[in-house]
Amino acid sequence: MSPVLAQTVLAIHLAVIAFNVFGLAAIPLGAWRGWAWVRVRWWRALHLASMAVVALQAVLGRACFLTLWQDRLAGARAEPPLIMRWVNGVIYWPLPIWAFAAAYLAVFAYVVVLWRRVPPSAR
Repeated sequence: MSPVLAQTVLAIHLAVIAFNVFGLAAIPLGAWRGWAWVRVRWWRALHLASMAVVALQAVLGRACFLTLWQDRLAGARAEPPLIMRWVNGVIYWPLPIWAFAAAYLAVFAYVVVLWRRVPPSAR
């Protein structure tokens, strides 16, 4: 297939993960520190929607569509590049799907609580 496209999808996947994890820490910290940008509605809605998609996929017992896309693009290769192996080791854990579903539902519930406790600004 296309190893360059597979690496691009992996980079996008890593960016989505970083965005989601960043929001989990930045929102409560920003609320405590008085940072106005953590209340920007479109940013918060994007974070909420992204976490909802992650949780929904896990609850439905499905792997992330980015994971599936990357696998399809990578095809059968003898050995992925070192950085790709390292990143894959960090983001892909050998756990059953129910463990991911429970964790992602808990994280999504946390994001919903953040939405209520640190509400986005009206405009």
